[in-house]
Amino acid sequence: MERIKENSPSILLFPWLGFGHVNPFLALAKKLSKMNFHIYFLSTPIILKSIKETLDKNSTNYNQSIQLVEFHLPYLHELPPHYHTTKDLPPHLNSTLIQAFQMASSKFPSIIETLKPNLIIYDGFQPWVATMASSYSIHAIMFYVSSTSGLAYIYHQFLHGSSSLTSFPFSSIYLHDHEIKKLGIQPIKPRDEKAFAYIILESFEQSHNIVLLNTCRETEGKYIDYVSTIGKKELIPIGPLIREAMIDEEEDWGTIQSWLDKKDQLSCVYVSFGSESFLSKQEIEEIAKGLELSKVNFIWTIKFPKGVNKTIEEMVPQGFLESTKSNFEPFKYWRFCNSLWMEFDVRKHEFWHTINSHAYES
Repeated sequence: MERIKENSPSILLFPWLGFGHVNPFLALAKKLSKMNFHIYFLSTPIILKSIKETLDKNSTNYNQSIQLVEFHLPYLHELPPHYHTTKDLPPHLNSTLIQAFQMASSKFPSIIETLKPNLIIYDGFQPWVATMASSYSIHAIMFYVSSTSGLAYIYHQFLHGSSSLTSFPFSSIYLHDHEIKKLGIQPIKPRDEKAFAYIILESFEQSHNIVLLNTCRETEGKYIDYVSTIGKKELIPIGPLIREAMIDEEEDWGTIQSWLDKKDQLSCVYVSFGSESFLSKQEIEEIAKGLELSKVNFIWTIKFPKGVNKTIEEMVPQGFLESTKSNFEPFKYWRFCNSLWMEFDVRKHEFWHTINSHAYES
């Protein structure tokens, strides 16, 4: 790791270890590099390997303007280096990866001292970045890549305690009493530093004056205003920033676009539960039944854990594929399809009627 001496101001970008976070950060890095900023992109070696392959395939030469910097996690027997990413990480190791990431925070000051960036843009999993950066008189701002509506919900819960689960001011987002009981949801307790939501909110509050959002006002304007009010920060939507389609995905992209071009206004439903959420057979069958009964056009992304040799045909109810064959057939390219709704929401607003997603869609 070395600092490249240039006249351009430098920015250190530091995302969480999931590709749903890495991809928007990389898209931001590309945009900033085109504005004559030198970018340091900090992540684990396994993630940087994938990023390097992506940059090498890109027609634009980013090798001079985006410098990849390794961030090494501590050695844990149950978490070898190829698991230093959420991609293909066994679900039971999620908390271990978060723990290792937090343990590695002690290495961050030396990175700052070496690179001496003019600005740091960090993710929601490392509130310690802003604190450490301030000791070097460097501003650090958070880039929140997930949905602002989800952020608004957990922030409201954090501030209003036990009444928050039923008093959220936007009626379109709510939980029934039986859902709260089934999920075992409890209000976020202040200073509960082990809570996932607390880490995100602490990262938000440590951000210097502003927070960047991977969204746009057209889709989440009221949530942006609400979080800005209760969080007392200026929120700047700069998205949606999405991963550029790879060369080998262009044919798949054309197939999807052709299918959508034939659909009526507000006629399509996109269903996704994130790259780290794996549905049971019962859950898949329930969703399939709902889609079948609704008779709507839909694109539904389904991902199975690595090592699970299941097919779509095995998991959906008998006859489902035949009865819904006018819809786009099950799509196997998860990474591409996961960012599909944002891409088309910007290009052609009239397609999408409903987005059914997990709370922290990125």
